[in-house]
Amino acid sequence: MHRFANPARFLKIARPVTGWLFWPGLVLLLAGCASGLFLTPADYLQGDTVRILYIHVPAAWLGMAGWTGIAASGLMQLVWRHPLAAVAGRAIAAPGALFTAICLMTGSIWGRPTWGTWWEWDGRMTSMLVLLFLYLGYIALANASARQGQGGVSPVTAIFGLVGAINIPIINRSVVWWNSLHQGPSITMRGSSIDGSLLWPLGLTLFGFTLLFAAIVLMRMRAILAQNKVEARMQRLTRG
Repeated sequence: MHRFANPARFLKIARPVTGWLFWPGLVLLLAGCASGLFLTPADYLQGDTVRILYIHVPAAWLGMAGWTGIAASGLMQLVWRHPLAAVAGRAIAAPGALFTAICLMTGSIWGRPTWGTWWEWDGRMTSMLVLLFLYLGYIALANASARQGQGGVSPVTAIFGLVGAINIPIINRSVVWWNSLHQGPSITMRGSSIDGSLLWPLGLTLFGFTLLFAAIVLMRMRAILAQNKVEARMQRLTRG
């Protein structure tokens, strides 16, 4: 892992990998959305509104996966002192918050014709809203660290990321622990309750969004490292 701790070595690898992730991800995303919109049948209960799952489910997955990545980067920063871990945490935060917000918005749009309400304070929706607030808090702390001249995030911010990870299993199990309007788990290790005619485009959008998310994180890491380099040069010129 520490082989990639050198920023120059990391950037040499990250530049081509960004394109390798972005373009296939975009193709898979567009193919999945087009298939879900034009090739799959309407649901026998929810009609055409079910098609929002091709955006909603990947957004929910990446909102949770993003915070898991923040927690992992915080652990690497605090325990192994990996120099790029703090940069990774800061890079993940904004796209993670974006996908969490998309999850909440698409869920609200989906819920209006299905449940008859835009919002319900049930376990899943409330815990996802808490995740969005956690992201916003993390971004504020990370920006404060940057203003103080730190390259990534402070140890306090890393600890915040680790503590916030408690919410991830709560989100995952909320529909099991509490009765609510939100449906139970649709995809588990034992199979899927989603009909196969509706399910296959979801794999395309899920994989496509994941590749795009990874590409965005790499682009943001590269931008943060470039900004840190410029700021370091400016400080040397000021001192000189």
